[in-house]
Amino acid sequence: MNISQSSTLIHPPGSYSLGTKWMQTDPQGREVLPTGRDYLNLYQDVNYMVYTGDQGVTDQQIFDGASPSFYLDLSSLSSSNTAYWSRPASSPQFTLIGQSVGSIFLGLEALTEFVPGVYIDSMGYAFTLPVLKYLGVCHVASYVHYPTISTDMLSVVRERNPRFNNADYISNNLFLSAVKFVYYCLLALLYGLAGSCSDVVIVNSSWTLNHILTLWRVTKRTCLVYPPSNTHTFLQLPLDEDSDRKCHSIVSIGQFRPEKDHRLQIHTGLVAGPGGRESMRLVLIGGCRNQEDEDRELKRELGEATVGLHTMWNEHFGIGVVECMATGTVILDHRSGGPRLDIVVPYEGGQTGFLAEDEDGYADAIERILALSPSARLEIRRHARLSVTRFSDQEFEACFLATMEPLIWTLAR
Repeated sequence: MNISQSSTLIHPPGSYSLGTKWMQTDPQGREVLPTGRDYLNLYQDVNYMVYTGDQGVTDQQIFDGASPSFYLDLSSLSSSNTAYWSRPASSPQFTLIGQSVGSIFLGLEALTEFVPGVYIDSMGYAFTLPVLKYLGVCHVASYVHYPTISTDMLSVVRERNPRFNNADYISNNLFLSAVKFVYYCLLALLYGLAGSCSDVVIVNSSWTLNHILTLWRVTKRTCLVYPPSNTHTFLQLPLDEDSDRKCHSIVSIGQFRPEKDHRLQIHTGLVAGPGGRESMRLVLIGGCRNQEDEDRELKRELGEATVGLHTMWNEHFGIGVVECMATGTVILDHRSGGPRLDIVVPYEGGQTGFLAEDEDGYADAIERILALSPSARLEIRRHARLSVTRFSDQEFEACFLATMEPLIWTLAR
């Protein structure tokens, strides 16, 4: 998304402040957080444009999808012809550097379509930032969901640890591991230089924050804003004791990709609980035909589930984890990444879930959860549900808008 003309933001990590123009009051005179509509009313002369690589859809279809969600009257949209070169399929080997170089061409094409005053990258194309900043003379900002390369990725290669993104034939070969480590170090250096061009850096979790501070080294321009999790539907489900359940469901939500580690979930589910294996049911939920199917399936399965299971190592945030907690399941997550630092943490002095690292740890945690009394589980579920208010749409809007305010305010002067 791009806007027109701006300035620079200096904020310490994890903080934001609302200027006097943002102070809103309800009919009772109480202060409330601003919304996207308030933002648009304040800056009515700012024009918005979306750069997109979507193919096979019309501009009107994209407008119709974006306008209700973001309250935007999009003035124009630019479709990319070079977006393919920024996708994994364009570089089967050396994928990261191939995508990064491809995104540079994407940035150049964007400039030929429209030169904005403010350019905001929300897709993770850090190498477009210097292109837009120095060739387009734009102010640039980033909302980083997942770093292109992280210090954890460097550690995996250096320690020759086989994972989904470090094949066995490389981890078992000292020479190939050394070459890949040098390649990753070079890419990390270039990624850091590109990212440091950003005037405003927003990250979606403490885990992402730590990596971006290490690689981009722009502490004073970086802040943490949790992504929005629309949990309204899930919060409507009743939250009662589950004492009458003869079979406990363990539900996992996530795309079927290698890094989600569904194999660990299946192995964990094979371990018998206190009432025997017949007392448990493992449900894996991946993709659906459309949003209606997804909402229907999630609401039914999570409403009947006892445990919400998540096994991805170093998940940057975890929207599915928040959804599980909102429905009232007892979450069991990996002891890493955003879930460990931001989500499955004590809230108002109460426990919100469980963490584990390996097959034995997950199995033990499931046994502990199922061995709890229904009232003890209910207490954990209540604290978990209360804690997800931190990730509401309104919280995201207020924090994001306050963070971007110095850039947009300059445009409106």
